[in-house]
Parts: sequence; structure tokens; C-alpha cells
Amino acid sequence: MFKKHSHMQSSLLVAFFIPVIIMGSYFAYRQMAPFGQNSILTVDLGQQYVDFLAAFRNLVLHHPTSLFYSFSKGLGGEMLGTNAYYLFSPLNLLLLFFPGQSLSSGILILVLLKYGFASLSFCWLIQRWHLQTPPRSWAFATAYALMGWMIANQLNIIWLDVLFLLPLVIDGLLRLINNQSPWRYVVWLTLTILDNYYMAWMVALFTVLFFIWQTTRQFSNWSHLGKVTGRFCTFSLVSGLLSSIVTLPTIYALTQSKGTYTEQKIKWAFEYQPLKILAKLVPGSFNFGQMPSGQPNIYVGMLFIIGACLYFIYSHDHWPAKLTALLISALLVFSFCFQPLDLIWHLGQFPVWYPSRFSFVFCFWVLYLTAMTLKPALKINWYVAGGLLILICAITTYLWLNKTHFSYINSSQLAIGLSFALISICLLLIDYHHAPKMTNLLFVLLVIVDVTSNAAISLNHISYVSQPEFGNYTTAMNQAVRKTKQGDHSWYRIAKNFMRTKDDPFQSDYYGAEHFGSTMEPAVSTFMGTIGQPAGDGFITYSNGTQVTDSLLGFKYFLTARHHGQVNDNQVLPITSTRMDWHRIRDYHHTKLVNIKENANALPIAFGASKKILNFHDVTLDPLSYQSQIYQLLAGQSVNNRLFNVQNFDHVTFKNVQSAKQITGTTFTRREPLQSASVTLHFTPQTNDSYYLTLGPSVKSVASIKLNGRSLDQYPTYHNTIVINVAHQQKGKPISIQFKLKKQALWMQNVSLYRLNGQAFHKSRKTLQSAGLKVTNCRANQIKGTVTLRKQHQFLMTTIPYAKGWHVKVDNHAVTPFKVLGTFMGIPMNAGTHHVIMTYIPPFLVSGTLISLITLVICCWYQKRRSKRQ
Repeated sequence: MFKKHSHMQSSLLVAFFIPVIIMGSYFAYRQMAPFGQNSILTVDLGQQYVDFLAAFRNLVLHHPTSLFYSFSKGLGGEMLGTNAYYLFSPLNLLLLFFPGQSLSSGILILVLLKYGFASLSFCWLIQRWHLQTPPRSWAFATAYALMGWMIANQLNIIWLDVLFLLPLVIDGLLRLINNQSPWRYVVWLTLTILDNYYMAWMVALFTVLFFIWQTTRQFSNWSHLGKVTGRFCTFSLVSGLLSSIVTLPTIYALTQSKGTYTEQKIKWAFEYQPLKILAKLVPGSFNFGQMPSGQPNIYVGMLFIIGACLYFIYSHDHWPAKLTALLISALLVFSFCFQPLDLIWHLGQFPVWYPSRFSFVFCFWVLYLTAMTLKPALKINWYVAGGLLILICAITTYLWLNKTHFSYINSSQLAIGLSFALISICLLLIDYHHAPKMTNLLFVLLVIVDVTSNAAISLNHISYVSQPEFGNYTTAMNQAVRKTKQGDHSWYRIAKNFMRTKDDPFQSDYYGAEHFGSTMEPAVSTFMGTIGQPAGDGFITYSNGTQVTDSLLGFKYFLTARHHGQVNDNQVLPITSTRMDWHRIRDYHHTKLVNIKENANALPIAFGASKKILNFHDVTLDPLSYQSQIYQLLAGQSVNNRLFNVQNFDHVTFKNVQSAKQITGTTFTRREPLQSASVTLHFTPQTNDSYYLTLGPSVKSVASIKLNGRSLDQYPTYHNTIVINVAHQQKGKPISIQFKLKKQALWMQNVSLYRLNGQAFHKSRKTLQSAGLKVTNCRANQIKGTVTLRKQHQFLMTTIPYAKGWHVKVDNHAVTPFKVLGTFMGIPMNAGTHHVIMTYIPPFLVSGTLISLITLVICCWYQKRRSKRQ
């Protein structure tokens, strides 16, 4: 028994290390940190997940209450639902040992571990149920770990745990079906849900299909089937109830964010021609173009693709089981391209990038059928070999004739795939008993070489962020934030004129107004877009602020790049904003690359305001008019007392385009198609106030913009009218703004010039600052402070996004907050001095916790009673 157990452990260790060594060697070849000057960061892993993982480190080490809420998420937002999707993998604890710029190295090691655990888990499953034995089980395990889905989605590190959890769930399900203990199924399914509810949904759907197939294989009578089905449904429900502590608050959070984008109309149509999926049976059939849209990544090695087909010929299962397996296979294939089925697998929403995210269950299904079929003694006959050869040649011919329609395959890949297929057929014709060791060796080598080739060819199509690009920026950013916090421990937001990602606040642990994530609250995105910031579904930035928004949203400190963000001609800090009004503010601190400036106009997180704002419902497309109206109403002023006044340009220079008296809304057309064309706006400020230019989204794609002869620094992605600061403290100095046409026509969408009325602004600012909340204590999900309201202040206005999870006490009495401007939280309050406590508790967290605890107690009682009976 001990020898058998030791042999099993050794086998699993081999299974673990094979893919780790393969992928580790590839990463070293690509010189990814810690092996060189490149990194594993690319696309969402480099633009989003790396910052969330940095936030995870801060959560564990410094801010445990950010499990529930964080002001690093845009203007502030719930985090339990966000963390449940991004960060609940227990393997993330490894990253505690990789701070700052070394985080990319930690992520690479984490990815390698997930490759290894996926292989180990599948190897354990097929050996546990006697489907395969070493060394063949290592081939199956390696193919599972290096499946096409894993290779294409290794950058989606948050999903990868599902590969080692799925075999464990299936093992528990098999035990349940075979009338053994159900608790492995319950435990592993619950952990899968807690790890990542999105992937768990796909696993849950697959367990239903797998259960149906298994019951057809083992069907004896209807009574037994009813009992087994009852056990399956009951213990699946138990798993769902046990995970309620996370799922209930998460479901609520989704209804307030991502869930608002759920498809309401379903089209009964194919998304693409199903025959396109055949191209995914070719090694290396993946490139960058397949990320935003494409076909499922299902390659598991040519031998195992053939092996799955042989299940229907050589398996000892009865015909009902084979028919069920065929129907399940067809269902999975059609789910890739048939809209209604695709939506079911993806929780009612079409994926934004990374299509067919559930294709890992198809790969598992193929490998499981193959593991049942390709026993060592299996030898196919010549008729079957001939049929396979005809089928393979037909598919290869089809792909060859249509390869111009597939950007991700070429002649070399088709030749490689055909070679692996022919070798596989030859291997299946060999009599195992004549040379068992040699046959096993060829079997394992063929599979490993095949899936390794697929991994290398696929990943060679992808470019990655260099380690210095990530590391140098992160180091500079962290130094600037630390320097700011050393001198001021109060509550405030930080703005900057450079950006690597929209989740910089998570990476460097500060409060900002940027975010990119699938749980972004739509109301916040709408507000940010309305005030002239780049914003959209799932993202916001703060690159186009004004003195008014800097004040309103509490940006007490500005970080500006020194030397235009360059070190030795290398762009360390990518400049994304033009803020002339920051230049004259004195430095508060500085680092080697960053100047830190203090904004005396910043309002606190909460302040006394006039009830006039509660009657404001006007929505204007002009961001500066909107800013003026809300700021003035909060201060008790009239909306007619405008903070921004429209200015005329002194003159306009037209080059190779028609002249026009009206600039805004005019479409200028290039007269001579082959000559350069431009429209240059000139004005001379008559005061030292700030001047702002509004700019519609259509301009960015058809013109390059220069301010005083220098390219305008601007974040490139925006879908709404933005605001650009073009002058400050420049009275009497000529300003020119050139629009150089990149195409034949230029529509000057919403191009207008405004001047800030500095005197009116400072008057209103002083009124609002006079009744500011003095924060005495703050945590990620709680703010305490005192405030004194005067008669002109009828309520406490906050720049905290309104959410039902906020619980407010004023002088130890609970009050009900209300929504202001459709975005922020207001607190009813009378004149006088008050003590305020604002605490965020995720909705349904308490009820979810109670359900989980009660279910756990019942499970323990049930198991104890069952043990006594036995």
C-alpha cells in the first residue's frame, strides 16, 4: 500500500513539473522577468490584473477593509464583487513576496504554478479512476495543462485556477454518482465558486452535462436514476448555499454594474460559419487578432483529437452513452457559434474580448473521452485508419484552400499539423505488446512535442510589456506617492498628468479617479464623461480636469512629470494630460521624476451645500456648462452666474482648406489631396485666468493637434467631449492651436474656447470650503469626522458615489443618505456642529454569511448523524 501511494506521488510530481519546465523554458527563451528584460505582462494582464494583484498585496498587508470598499476604484466603489472576480485565488498569497517592480516576476511564477497544478490535477483524476497509468497519464496531463484555452488565456490569470479545480469537481461528482461520499463534490464546487464565480458558472453547467452522460453509462433503473439525480441536485444546492457569503453580495454588486449590460434581446443566429472552428485544430492557431473576436482555442494535440473520435468506435460504452456523448459534443461545438447558447455560457453577456471563454470544458471533455479510449492495448484497424486519413486530408485541403481567410494559420502550420496527424495514425497502428516501452515513449514524446509546438507558435504571435517599462514606471510612481503620504496623512485624492494604466491607484495605493474593470459603476462613468473626462463602459480616467473639478472632487495633490517624463531619452512616464494651470503651483515635494504640487482649492470628501442642487435635472452636452452649474448650485449661487465664459478666437489660419467664419461644427475639406492641410486657431488671453478648449471625440482620429507648435499631450481613448487646458497665467501672450488633417476631411466637433471666471470660482470655493468635513479617522470602508454647517448649508454633500451599502450616523443617530446628481451621496443635516460616521457594508453580506453558516451547521449535523448510522 505504501509503495502504491509513493508511486502515485512520484507520478503526480512528474506530471506537475513537465509543463512547468516546458513553459518555464519558453519564458526564459523570451527573456521574461526574472529571466531577462521582458515581462509576462500583456493586454489585460499588463493593463489591469497586475494592478489588482498589487491591490491584493495592500489588502492583505495594510488595508483589510478594502475587501469591501476602496477609494482607489475610480471615485470609490464596492470591492467584494470586484475581488470575487479578480482576486480570490488562494495562490495569490504567493505575490506577498513580490513588491513593486518585482510583481511581474511573481506573476510569472504564479502562472507556472497554475500550469503545474492543472497537469497534476488531471493526472490525479485519470489515475484515480483507472483511465490511464504512467507514463501515458503524463501525456494526457501535459496536453490538459497546455490546452489551447490555457495558452490563449494565460494572460487572464484570474481564470486559470479553474483548470486544476475542474478535475477535482468531476472526481467529487463521480463519487457522488457512485453512491460514495458527496462531500468532495460539495467542497470542491464550493471552492470553485469562491475562487471565481464566473468560471464556476461554466463548471456548474458542464457538471450537468457530465452528470447526464454518466447516468446514461450507468443506467440500471428509473428508481436509481431518480435517487442519484436527487443527490446531485441536493448537494449542488448545498454548494451554492455554502458560497452565499460571497455570491449574494456579488450578485447584488453585479446588478449595479456589469449586470446592467446583460443582453435583453437574443438573436437566434450563428455568430460565424461553424466550419471556421476547423482551423482551430491546427497547431499554433492563435494570434493577437483572435483576442477581441475569433473562434475557440481548443487544440489539445492531434493524437487526442483523433482519440476523441475513436471513443465512438472503440469505447465499451453502450450506444445510449455514446449517443449522449455525441449530443453533448455537438452542444458544446454549437455553443461556440450559436448566439443563445453562447450567451448562456457567458452569464447573459457577450464577452468583451476573449470569446468562447468556456472552451476549457470542451478540451477537458475531449481529453476525458480520449483517456477512456486510448488504452495501451488499443490498435486501430486499417479501415479506421483509412477513414481517419480521408477525414484529415479533407480538413487539411479545406483549410489550405481557405487559408487566406484565417490570419492565424499558414502553410507551415498546416504541414506541421498534418505531420502530427499522420504520425498519430501510425502510432495507433502499432501493436503495443511488441514493444510496450517504446510505444509508451513515442506516445508521450509525440504529445509533448505537439502541444509544446502549439504553445510556442501561438505565444510567438504575442508581444509583451518590457520589464523596464513596467518596473521603472512603478518605482517612480510608488516613490512619488510615498513622498506625498509622508507629509500628509489626511484623506485626499491625487491627480497626475501621466499614466501607465487606468488602475494606477491600485498599483501605487492612493485615491485617484481612474479605473478600468468589469464592475465599474455606470453612474460614475456617466458623470465623469459629462464633466469632460474620457469615460466609457467599464473605465474612467481623470486626464482632462479643470480648476473646478480639481476642487469639487477633492484633488489635494497633483503629480506632474519632470523632464517630460523622460530619462536618457526613454519615456518612463507616459504623458497623458495637458494642464497649464498646474505649472504655476509651487512644489510641495519632488522626487527624481515627479513634482508634487498642493492644490489649495481642493474641497474635502464632504462639505455643506445648498439644497438648490437637489432640484437640478438639466443635462447638457457642454461639460464646462455642466461643471459651472453644479458647482454654483452647491455654493448656493445662481446657475446664470457662469464660471466659464465663451471666448472668440482672434483669427484663424487656413491651409489647403476652405475658410469659414464659424469654427465650431464646421467640416473642413482638404483641397489638394496630396498636400498637407491644417486649421490653426489663434488667441491672446486678456487675463491670467485659465482658458479651456472643448473637443469632440471625432477630431482625434482625423487630425493631430499642436499647442504652440508642440504636440498636445492627451489620453487617446475618449468617446465624449473632453476639456483641454490651453492657457493659464499667460495674459498678453499669443496662443496657437493647430489641427493638422490626417484624412481628407475634419469635423470641428464641439471645438470651443472658454475662460474660467477666477473671481467667481474662488468666491464659491470659499463658501464650500467653509463647511468642510474635518476627517478624524478613516479606513477603506469608513470615514469619521466633524463638520459645522451654517444656515446657507442645508445638507452634507459628499463626492462618494451613492451606494446602498453606505450606513451613516450623525451624532450617533442613523440617517438615510440620498442620491445627488444621480451619482453622489448626500446626507440630511441641519445647521450646527455634528459628528459623522460613514460606514460601507456590502448589501447582502450579513444575510449571505448567515445562510453559509446555517448551511455549514446543517451539513456537519447531517454528516455526524450519517456517521453514527454507519
